[in-house]
Amino acid sequence: MTLQPVLPDYGGGNVRGLIPALLGPEAWARDLPSWMPEEVRHADQAVLLLLDGLGWDQFREHAALLPALDSMSSTSITTVAPTTTATALTSISTGLTPGEHGIVGYRVAFGTEIVNMLRWSSARGDRRHALVPRDVQAFTPFLGHAVPVVSQAELEHTAFSEAHLRGSRPVGYRAPSSIAPLVRAELAAGERFVYAYYGGIDKIAHERGFGEFYDAEIAAADRLVADLLAAVPAGTVLLVTADHGQVEVGRNIVRHSDDLLRMVALQSGEGRFRWLHARPGAEKDLIDAAVDEHGDTAWIVTRQQLLDEAWFGAAVSAPVMSRLGDVALVAREPVSFHDPADTGPFPLVCRHGSLTSAEVNVPLCSYLRN
Repeated sequence: MTLQPVLPDYGGGNVRGLIPALLGPEAWARDLPSWMPEEVRHADQAVLLLLDGLGWDQFREHAALLPALDSMSSTSITTVAPTTTATALTSISTGLTPGEHGIVGYRVAFGTEIVNMLRWSSARGDRRHALVPRDVQAFTPFLGHAVPVVSQAELEHTAFSEAHLRGSRPVGYRAPSSIAPLVRAELAAGERFVYAYYGGIDKIAHERGFGEFYDAEIAAADRLVADLLAAVPAGTVLLVTADHGQVEVGRNIVRHSDDLLRMVALQSGEGRFRWLHARPGAEKDLIDAAVDEHGDTAWIVTRQQLLDEAWFGAAVSAPVMSRLGDVALVAREPVSFHDPADTGPFPLVCRHGSLTSAEVNVPLCSYLRN
């Protein structure tokens, strides 16, 4: 049987439903969706900790190294498509699908310009003034609540933070050991909801892959969870989730043939969800060539198929649609598709972006402090 992509369950257990369930009108009336943990129904305060890069598959495979997380009630929910940080974090904060909020990937096409959404930059440099974050992503995060956001201090006031966190109240930390005390202080001050972000797992997986360093990092992240469990007061529910999982790719980088590249005007997305933007008149030939060349390692998906199957949600506006390519190479095997313009300071060992179980399914762990 051919492995099929794991599509996000936008109408059910999905990261985009967390904030509406926790901050929407039904939240404190205890009228919650069935997939939300029962502990939320009985809580007076809530903390949502986002562990960047910890997928459900990795969580279960490394449970012995995660005693604090493993002690919590846990289930799996889905993240969004593509399974990448910029897209998922924006869906979490806005409660919207990618097709609605418009941050539809790591590197997104605005006309003929490819913009890195985390850095908000392109080959032209910083694009904050040319592409105003609140215009690119126009929806108010956190349903308009001034939520305290505990994250790295250096992330405050960036363009991406303005796009997906504006209106919140930044509470920056310099070291992860500060997360638990900062969260405790916000709760003690009367905040009903605190959002916290930790990015270490994703960074180590990218740079080191799975192995000794990854094991050490997830154990450190679990100690952070243990500190939070000890820090929150009675009546508080701690929820822990992630934006995506990981696949170890290593040196399995797939390069396009010259014949295929002659049909390509631009590439966007990322290694495991690579958009090809066709040259005028080459759309049909590009699709056929992509199937012939990469059909053994990837799902080859046209823009129309993606829209018909609601990969980015049921609604995709015309401006958002214009940011998509003509055909997507969505990696089925542990490979990454090469784009010479998509480079970084070091080769990435683990990657994400595609719709395999390891990337789409993420944990939702919960614990109510009595």
